[in-house]
Amino acid sequence: MTNTQTEKNRWLIALSAVLIHLSIGSVYAYSVYQNPLRDSLGWEISDVTMAFTVAIVFLAISAAFLGRYVEKHGPRLSGLAAAALFGLGTVGAGMAVEVGSYPMFIGTYGVLSGIGIGLGYIAPISTLVEWFPDRRGMATGLAVMGFGAGALITGPVANTIMQYAGISTAFFALGVGYTLLMVAGASYLKKPPEGWVPEGMDESEIDDATKGVTVSTDLEQLTAREALKTPRYYLVWLMLFINISAGIMLLSVASPMTQAITGANAATAASIVGVIGVFNGGGRIAWASASDYLGRTTTYGVFFAIQIAAFLLMPRITNVLLFASLLFLIITCYGGGFACLPAYLGDLFGTKELGAIHGYTLTAWGLAGVAGPMLVARIVEATGSYETSFYIVSVALVVGLLCTVLLRRRINSVKQSQGSTHTSPTTSD
Repeated sequence: MTNTQTEKNRWLIALSAVLIHLSIGSVYAYSVYQNPLRDSLGWEISDVTMAFTVAIVFLAISAAFLGRYVEKHGPRLSGLAAAALFGLGTVGAGMAVEVGSYPMFIGTYGVLSGIGIGLGYIAPISTLVEWFPDRRGMATGLAVMGFGAGALITGPVANTIMQYAGISTAFFALGVGYTLLMVAGASYLKKPPEGWVPEGMDESEIDDATKGVTVSTDLEQLTAREALKTPRYYLVWLMLFINISAGIMLLSVASPMTQAITGANAATAASIVGVIGVFNGGGRIAWASASDYLGRTTTYGVFFAIQIAAFLLMPRITNVLLFASLLFLIITCYGGGFACLPAYLGDLFGTKELGAIHGYTLTAWGLAGVAGPMLVARIVEATGSYETSFYIVSVALVVGLLCTVLLRRRINSVKQSQGSTHTSPTTSD
């Protein structure tokens, strides 16, 4: 029996999730702080980058392992906890800048904010799935797009505040703003009543649709432990690690890198950092939708092919518009890799323990958050140029492309061994 009696509007639930993800997605605008922190406090590029790296590490750890906390305490309390952690971390970063304490900056922006980002990332997702049984991809895609688009607002706003009021004031103002937005979003989050389905849709339709997807697209139904024993899992993990490392390397130094290679001023570079959010968010929806037709393995292969060409070209491009265009293209691949991942894991391992498998795979995010930013920082300090880092990443991307070839063979091998006859576009490649 259809149950539509609820005081909550599911579209406002979706908006609440977007508010949380827009706030925590501001981490993608971190590069606008790089030069100001270096110039005002004398910290090395690698020191400034370390805070971003630590935040990404704790983001990945908390996103991967706090799922049980969210299930136990619900999306509202989890979202409020995320707001408190992220807000305190950002305001605390401002205090660290005020007193010139680097360890305090790492502990606040890196650790506290990182945990808040990870918890805020996962808090609304399962709730959205329950509110949108008829439009799950669209609903969760909106939230993930919000995370990718967080830099759109933060980049130019942070740069403006720093110009007129200083770095610490920027962290104070943004920390308070993030907290208010996240509290507003989390306060409205709530799971739907038991048995609730959208008006005009009954439970049998949902069950039939879900069964149809599972039967027709999943290569195998494996537990998380079983998935970890397959070569397929580690190929996907490595592909994700390489894709994230390439994108996050650029995100960590987008502003100073653009200024150094093209000669753009700080305001122009900050604007480019802001626009990155549009492509990060838009790429998540666009590539995830395209993967339904191209196939997930082919889509990741396209990611690597595009980035290999772009990374080889960018060090020699001084035209700021062309440079930014290639940067934006790479960032769509970065965002698309995240958006395609849950569906890809479902294709390969089924939905039996998809949440756990997804969580384990997100550890690639944390390690990539160390590898990408630190690679570029060390190279720039040693050579005074970004060029070498582009070529090193290009080699890694070639490895990623080879992984897609190996994974395709693994998929075909499994299908042949089990006598599979289905030809779903997501697993037939």
